[in-house]
Amino acid sequence: MVSLVEAMTGDFPARPVLVLSNNPDAGGLSKASDRQIAAAVVDHRPFLGNRAAFEKELNAVLDQHQPDIICLAGFMRVLTPGFATRWQGQMLNIHPSLLPKYPGLNTYARALEAGDLEAGCSVHEVIPELDAGPLLGQARVPIKSEDTVESLAKRVLVQEHILYPAVLRSFAIGDRSPVLIP
Repeated sequence: MVSLVEAMTGDFPARPVLVLSNNPDAGGLSKASDRQIAAAVVDHRPFLGNRAAFEKELNAVLDQHQPDIICLAGFMRVLTPGFATRWQGQMLNIHPSLLPKYPGLNTYARALEAGDLEAGCSVHEVIPELDAGPLLGQARVPIKSEDTVESLAKRVLVQEHILYPAVLRSFAIGDRSPVLIP
């Protein structure tokens, strides 16, 4: 989130209007406030078992701030098809694998267990199917023989901070061609 916000200055074609979290303890909330960006929380815990009510609250907050683009970053909740469809074409997500390989969780462990030679991250449009939207960018990271889940995750995170702002810049001007970082 901070990498996106820090990129959105000068001639960048987008500006942050809101940082919204489902976790009241998320560090990004105070970082947003420190930068004079509106911050809000819709805690998912009171809505356990009722995703529709949780997403109704998310939509109410989003409608209040009227974002043109929604960038998911560390939002670890699966969104329903109804929510994804409502914001389709406006919502991006960053995922820690070279999609379509390894959708879902535990991507680094899965890449290491498979003996892959590379890992990376992908930015995609959010659609109702999990981690299946059109790819907007990818960054590749070689897997080293001594890599652990933690060391690989650390190196991929560096690339995420480069890739996501680059993709957002393109997306904000209507360019959907993939951004590729070798």
